[in-house]
Amino acid sequence: MNKIAEFIKNERKKAGLTQEEFALRAGLGLRFVRELEQGKETVRLDKVNQALGMFGMETVPGEIDREDL
Repeated sequence: MNKIAEFIKNERKKAGLTQEEFALRAGLGLRFVRELEQGKETVRLDKVNQALGMFGMETVPGEIDREDL
C-alpha cells in the first residue's frame, strides 16, 4: 500500500468514518475513496488533495523513496 493510501485509511478510521461517510464529507465518490485506499496508481491528483484536505494535508513534490519502487 502506498503512503497516501495508508495515511487516508488510517486517518479515516481514527476519525471513526466509514468509507461512505468519508466520501460524502469530502465531496468524493465512494468508488474513488475505495480505489485511493487500495493504492490505485492512476488517480486524479486534485481529488487526492481533496481527500487529504480533510486532514489538513496536501501532496507536495518530494524525493522518491527507492524502497517503494
